[in-house]
Amino acid sequence: MSWEGGVDLVAMTAAGLPQPNVIVHVARMVHTPVGSAPSGMLLYAPAPDQAPLLMGFISESSVVCRYFGPHVFRGTPFEKAPTLQAKIHVDVDHPGIVSAHVEVEGHIIRARLTDLKPHVLIARPPAEMTPFDQQGLEAEPRQVLLEELPVDREDVQALAGQDDLADVVEHLGRVRGRV
Repeated sequence: MSWEGGVDLVAMTAAGLPQPNVIVHVARMVHTPVGSAPSGMLLYAPAPDQAPLLMGFISESSVVCRYFGPHVFRGTPFEKAPTLQAKIHVDVDHPGIVSAHVEVEGHIIRARLTDLKPHVLIARPPAEMTPFDQQGLEAEPRQVLLEELPVDREDVQALAGQDDLADVVEHLGRVRGRV
């Protein structure tokens, strides 16, 4: 499996949370043995003490989406994660900025990572939650903006402004931007 043009945000929207309550891990194109499509993983739990509002593998292709759990994440808690049909738009075409726009289950999730640091080459061995090798280029953001709005509403509920979430992320060290 490979992916190109990706955005990877793992964050906590408040200091002191025991684990991240937001994951926006998507790519403009993910290539698998069963096909290629914009795809990824999403966890959105705006109320950390409650069940996530959105969680699962997401893709514009149901075939590609169903591939992730039993093949890529076999033996991990993600193996049985739900699969959700989604519209995914990733923009990595502007210097210093990457963004993801995901429409899924009646919601729009937007993640914008800006003021990116220089790219670094990464090579990570398999780990408990990611049982595969990871190789690529990453650029860590200095600022992050995360927004959620229901598809049928025009107003945007900002979970945290750039400075607030960036401060939390910097403190906890939980955000990575991948391009």
